[in-house]
Amino acid sequence: MVTGSVTDVHTHHVPKGWPDLGRPGAPRLRVESEREATILVGEREFRRIQDDCWDPEVRLARMDADGVDRQVVSPTPVFFGYDLPAEEGVRIAKIFNDLALEICAHERLIPFCQVPLQDPELACAELDRCLANGHRGVEIGNHVGDRDLDDPGVVAFLRHCAERGAPVFVHPWDLPAGPRVERWMAQWLVGMPAETHLSILAMILGGVFDQVPESLRICFAHGGGSFAFWLGRFENAWHRRPGVVGVSERPPSHYLGRFAVDSAVFDERALRLLVDTFGEDHVLLGSDFPYPLGESPAGGLIRRAGFLSETARAKLLGGNAEAFLGA
Repeated sequence: MVTGSVTDVHTHHVPKGWPDLGRPGAPRLRVESEREATILVGEREFRRIQDDCWDPEVRLARMDADGVDRQVVSPTPVFFGYDLPAEEGVRIAKIFNDLALEICAHERLIPFCQVPLQDPELACAELDRCLANGHRGVEIGNHVGDRDLDDPGVVAFLRHCAERGAPVFVHPWDLPAGPRVERWMAQWLVGMPAETHLSILAMILGGVFDQVPESLRICFAHGGGSFAFWLGRFENAWHRRPGVVGVSERPPSHYLGRFAVDSAVFDERALRLLVDTFGEDHVLLGSDFPYPLGESPAGGLIRRAGFLSETARAKLLGGNAEAFLGA
C-alpha cells in the first residue's frame, strides 16, 4: 500500500467565464451547454472541452475516482498570448489568472498562473501579483516565438522565480504546422515531445543552469520529451564538438539534478528510463488532465509499475511534488 498524498502536477483549466476579447484570431470560448464548450482560435475549432475544465466539483469528483488528493491546475497554453503586444499579453494574463482563483478556491486545487513572457519586466510583476493573490507557481510555454528558454529575458524571469521561490512548469505550445505534422495528430504525438526536448537542451546547452540559482524548481511536461533517450547523444556531441554544441560549463549529464519531468509517458519501459536517467527524486506524477490524450486514471502507470519500490512509488505519486511545490 502506497502511503502519503497523491499530487498531479500536470493538469489544465479553461474558465467558463472567459470573455470574447474582440481581437481577430484570439482564442475564445463557445459555450454550448452547461457541460460542453469549444475553444475557438479565430473561427477554427481548436478543442472541445467539458465541465471538468471549469467546474471544481466535477474536477474533485474525478480526482476522488482516480485516487488523486491534489492537482496543480495550470492554464491551457493556447491562451498564453506571447505573440501579442506586451500590454495585451498582461491584460489576458490578469483575466485568466483571476478567473483561475475562482476555480481553485478548494485547497485541493493548486493554481499556477500564466505571465506575459514576451516582456520579462511585466512577467515578473504579474507573477508577484499572482503569488500575493494565492497562486503557488507559474506555467510557461517552452518558447516565445523564436526565442527559446536561454533568451536573456526568459533567464531574467527564471531568476526572479528562483528568488521568489515560485516553482515553474514548462509546457510545449505553438507547435510547428504543415502537412507532415497535421496528419495522425502528429503535432501532439511528435511535436509536443520534440518541443519539450528542445527546451531542455536550451536550458542546458544555452548555459541557463549556469546562470540561475540552484534553488530554481522547474519541471518539464510530457516526460521531458525524448531527452532521456538521447542524453548519450548530447553528451557525445558536447565532448566532441565543444565549440559548436552549447556554452554550458559542464556536460549535459551534470545538470540532471537541476530539473524534474512529469510521468506522462504512458509506458512502463519509458517510465523506467525516466527514473533511471533522472533519479526517483525527479519524476513527478503528471496526467495532462482533463484532455483526451491524458492519462486516465491519473497515476495508473506509476501504481502498476513493477520495477518501482514502494518508497519510489510514493515519491513519484506525491513526495516529489511536495518538494517541487515547496510544501
